[in-house]
Amino acid sequence: MNLRDQARKTIERYQEVEGRLQSPDVLADQAKVRDLSKQHKDLQEPVERSRAYLEMLADLETWKKGAEDNSDPEMQGMAREEVARIEEALPGIEQALSFLFIPKDPADERGVMLEIRAGTGGDEASLFAGDLFRMYQYYIATRGWRLEVLSNSEGTAGGFKEVLAEVTGDGVYGVLKYESGVHRVQRVPDTETQGRVHTSAATVVVMPIADEMDDIQIRDEDLKIDTFRAGGAGGQHINKTDSAVRITHLPSGMVVACQDERSQHKNRAKAMNVLRSRLLDARLAEAEAKESAARKSLVGTGDRSAKIRTYNFPQGRVTDHRINLTLYKLDAVMKGDIQELIDALALEASAEKLRALERQG
Repeated sequence: MNLRDQARKTIERYQEVEGRLQSPDVLADQAKVRDLSKQHKDLQEPVERSRAYLEMLADLETWKKGAEDNSDPEMQGMAREEVARIEEALPGIEQALSFLFIPKDPADERGVMLEIRAGTGGDEASLFAGDLFRMYQYYIATRGWRLEVLSNSEGTAGGFKEVLAEVTGDGVYGVLKYESGVHRVQRVPDTETQGRVHTSAATVVVMPIADEMDDIQIRDEDLKIDTFRAGGAGGQHINKTDSAVRITHLPSGMVVACQDERSQHKNRAKAMNVLRSRLLDARLAEAEAKESAARKSLVGTGDRSAKIRTYNFPQGRVTDHRINLTLYKLDAVMKGDIQELIDALALEASAEKLRALERQG
């Protein structure tokens, strides 16, 4: 299907959804109303761009006819200028519209489980994991999303050995999903007396929150559930009851612990949500890895062990290795100014998908 036909079909689909939203049968079913309202909202930008594109194509045909009319030389010259202007603008408009027609990942609208683990580098890796967590906290706040820490293990010198948080809001996974991978830092640690630059790493995993539609089967006999007392460093804030919960999923070997709530029941429920999300994430990562291999994806989420980004403090730069993008604003990035990185990754991912669709079509 060519772009003109896709634009027309999109407008027809929008009109159909609008009509259904006014149907008494639909209005009586809140689930249908929510689904159609979301479709209506999602179609608004593609429809607006489609209408503008079709209008531009119609104008182009009109001006071309004017350029062929020899009766008025002045009008003919004006028509030729308009033809040239439209033909120059069309490729960019067509590319932008094509991106809007790429099928969306259904998981993009979901919230996420954000997990950060210190890697190689000892105390410095834990401090860097803490820096990354604060970076995401700042960014999440600018988006108006909600972040809730589910569990954490602090490093001996600060930061985190690991931290797990739930992030909820509109379109969280679609925005954060390309953050998964190994993040590397190059800087002089506070404990370094010789002024040498050390390299440390932390792993970030972004998992879509599972819901009842995902068909994640977890049998009771596949679970080993332990309870323990949650407490802070040095014996502070120690819980007097075994409210913290650790769940081991025997078939996969996945272990989830949750200790943020005082209630064992609430911690167990949250730990089960995390386990379901990890199992869903493993399924999605496997599928993405296969798809990425097929289309040689640069920014796919399949390989969580890949080094994706380096934060170089002496030079004040951050480099995303997947798209060879370097920004010399490290201080701003560490304070949550990561939208430019996210937008560049999303654009490259869309371009990859578009090229794959063009090869198929």
